[in-house]
Amino acid sequence: MDIAELSDRAEINDALIRYTIAIDTGEFDRLDTVFTPDAQIDYSESGGTVGAYPEVKPWLAENLPAFSAKRMHTLGQVAISFGNPRDEARVTAYFHNPMLISDGAGGERLVEVGGIYHHTFARTDAGWRSRRLHEQVVWTRGF
Repeated sequence: MDIAELSDRAEINDALIRYTIAIDTGEFDRLDTVFTPDAQIDYSESGGTVGAYPEVKPWLAENLPAFSAKRMHTLGQVAISFGNPRDEARVTAYFHNPMLISDGAGGERLVEVGGIYHHTFARTDAGWRSRRLHEQVVWTRGF
């Protein structure tokens, strides 16, 4: 593995982290540094929307607040496979996403989603950006 590949891997990992922080904090404009303007996003397995990034971003802002501001992703098992030439990458990352939601009686209850993010990243003038995200749900708890 050469320095260029290490740099590409670090930049892709940084984009994954920016994604989880944007989702968890509700700072959805940060997602502009994660996705290409024409990215396709599929949250259908978790009951969410499917569409182009410009449609999905406002959907996130409208729907995620139902889970309060207490969201906290963790990522693991990140695998990156580069194409040839190395201007595209297939990226998978395990995720665990615990969130608090109203219990309907003035309290909160914990719900969790575990799964795998499947991204296709592309090298752009602005750096590595995701052109495609499919969220694969492997398990849930508390719903």
